[in-house]
Amino acid sequence: MLKHIVMWQFKDEAEGRTRDENCLYVKAALEALPSVIPYIRNLEVHLNGYPSSMGADMVLITEFDSKEDLDLYAVHPEHMKVSEYVGKVRTSRMVCDWES
Repeated sequence: MLKHIVMWQFKDEAEGRTRDENCLYVKAALEALPSVIPYIRNLEVHLNGYPSSMGADMVLITEFDSKEDLDLYAVHPEHMKVSEYVGKVRTSRMVCDWES
């Protein structure tokens, strides 16, 4: 099992939405992915309940059977749509992957 964690900080405003609106928009888009991408074994999206200058605004926690499945997910067209949007509205991104 491979765990893939991504954390983002979002711009105050971008693409005609506030930070909070973009967080909710991206959260909904990410949560829709398991229904169209069969490689995702589990997916959770959480918003930071106690924002601070040092904290991320959102975290994505996903699980895959293998690195190959993560690689297929990464280039899947539906994931790419979400990723492209996030690239326009974020200020930073951090990733951590490990096998369990």
